[in-house]
Amino acid sequence: MSRYAVAGAGLTGALLAARLGQAGHDVTVHERRDDPRRGPRGEGRSINLALSTRGLDALERVGLADHVRARAVPMRARLIHAVDGTLTRQPYGTTPAEHLLSVDRDELGVTLIDLADASPRTQLRFAERVHGIDLTSDSGRVGYGVAAADAGSHHADALFAADGAFSGVRRDLADRGLMVDEVTAISHGYKELTIAAGTDGTHRLEPEVLHIWPRGTHMLIALPNTDGSFTATLFWPHEGPVSFGSVTPADVTRVFAELFADAAQAIGDDLAEQYEANPASGLVSVRTAPWNVDDRVVLVGDAAHAVVPFYGQGANAALEDVTLLCDLLADGGRGDAFTAFSRRRVDTDALASLAMDNFVEMRDHVGSRWFLVLAALRRMAHRLAPRYYVPLYTMVTFTRIPYSRARRRARRQDALAVTAATVLCAAVTAVIVAVVRR
Repeated sequence: MSRYAVAGAGLTGALLAARLGQAGHDVTVHERRDDPRRGPRGEGRSINLALSTRGLDALERVGLADHVRARAVPMRARLIHAVDGTLTRQPYGTTPAEHLLSVDRDELGVTLIDLADASPRTQLRFAERVHGIDLTSDSGRVGYGVAAADAGSHHADALFAADGAFSGVRRDLADRGLMVDEVTAISHGYKELTIAAGTDGTHRLEPEVLHIWPRGTHMLIALPNTDGSFTATLFWPHEGPVSFGSVTPADVTRVFAELFADAAQAIGDDLAEQYEANPASGLVSVRTAPWNVDDRVVLVGDAAHAVVPFYGQGANAALEDVTLLCDLLADGGRGDAFTAFSRRRVDTDALASLAMDNFVEMRDHVGSRWFLVLAALRRMAHRLAPRYYVPLYTMVTFTRIPYSRARRRARRQDALAVTAATVLCAAVTAVIVAVVRR
């Protein structure tokens, strides 16, 4: 068996370490943060995620899917809040069984760290940042340094970089020309707010839905938590008349009253306090090629392909990475496995584009009548011909069809649907004309 190092103990790194340890490898995990099990929860950023089929499948393989389901809130639909207070429900799936799970990211992270820690072959080391990758060894092993109190030289048969969107490992290798490192920031950022539970411990807004307040270039969403609260995320431009750069805590109550009146009422009197206390964070996409350096280093999860969060697939795709990579390692040699895994970037590049497209859809279109008509027609087409027409959202969220294949299929389906509608309209028109001429 091999001796592996994993940089990062987030969702991806912890799950990967657990899988590698269960496969009989010796694994050392280096995480730059302190042990999250021994300190306060991280607040003010990225508390929730929307778990779906790809992520649940990865958790199923380590026996955690039922554990996570029991601690999650199902989200069966979008609930769109119009400026005038009108509510519109849009089911996520084509059947009641197809729904998302609102999961506490920190809680899931601790669960996965505990799983990795349970393996006798896995060593977890916190407050250690991997740097200084050394690929010159004649033995074919990879060397690296660790920025920590007991910093020193380390070696492994392979290094798995799961150290996030701003991966130090990726940056180190890109600086030496071993891979292309493309990090693209968008004009919007996000700030998280909390809608506390009611005095009786229940949700102040309807539970079991994802709430969306679409306002063109501005958007607010809210995901339910098991304790009766909601985690709300405000997506605003960094600059402009209404932006994180211009709206002060003194202004925010007035701005919310204009844009998100019912959300402001649900948040309550501490809106300005929360707005001031919680940081505004940036949103980036990461595209990297290749993901590996021969059989010694491979990037996994956000380190390889971070995406903006608007399709709810970032964590799901990262957890699916672990499934795919571990399956490849079980099937053959490490070099072939890493190279084959690197080819997944065609799918994550497709996901990055889908996520940006969905941002525009969520903020600009989900409240329109035409969008609702199209969504209803797609669901109807799927019910009438489930083998031949599957909505894009269903393929991305409720199957494990590769992202690029789902995107291509959706385009073909839509083209055929337009053709069929044109033929049908022509036929109906011909019948009407024939009847009139009689």
